[in-house]
Amino acid sequence: MSSRTLTPFLVSVLLGFGLATTVPPARAEQSAPIPLASHDEARAAVLAEVGRQLSDHFRVEGELRLEAVRPLVLPSASLTFKLEVAEFPAALSSSLLVRVRVAGEGLPVTDQTLVVRAQLLRDAWVARSPLDREAAFDAAQLDTRRVDVLRERDAVPATESCRDYSFIRAVPAGRILTWRDIARRALVRKGQLIEVAAVDGPLSITMKALAMENGAAGDMVKVRNLDSKKEFNALVVADSRAQVRF
Repeated sequence: MSSRTLTPFLVSVLLGFGLATTVPPARAEQSAPIPLASHDEARAAVLAEVGRQLSDHFRVEGELRLEAVRPLVLPSASLTFKLEVAEFPAALSSSLLVRVRVAGEGLPVTDQTLVVRAQLLRDAWVARSPLDREAAFDAAQLDTRRVDVLRERDAVPATESCRDYSFIRAVPAGRILTWRDIARRALVRKGQLIEVAAVDGPLSITMKALAMENGAAGDMVKVRNLDSKKEFNALVVADSRAQVRF
């Protein structure tokens, strides 16, 4: 577990009420003493160290911001000390209790609980204009907005292209898109006449069948043979096409 060495005075100043910092996205780096020249740098340095360890642990994507709610008491007699996260929370949330371990020169190791408020900022998709139900997902019709995904947990990240998705309900202009608004686009629809290929090695036979349910790419759907009236499962592979392998 990595740590950084700081003076106790600066850290005690840093970890007071209402102090906040922004933690850059997690990156692999070696711990090293942090040069500090002001209280502002101290604020950024210590919370950044806790946030860095949180980011590494949870493999955070985005901009993590931490704000101290309760001060951390540190040994004033120690010239330097090391701070590391001793126990991580089960998951990232807007309010966190982080168990930290403090080791000072010539003093026993102590464990304390740091109370912080957290934000995890990412770009999310936003409807530029009203979007109709069953419309295809088109990034060209959307804007992006920086949101706290610890609060907007269902927001669709702008990193998701969602090309195979369509809207399952209307979305008004200016609203953040959520995963409840979209679903994988159905390539086969219930009641549709589709082409089914029966594949056995190099051999392939195609037939017409009636789709008994909707299905997106990769879904197994029930279809009915038009001649025998028998029903069987087939894998959706493209628009109006499914496949059965033997």
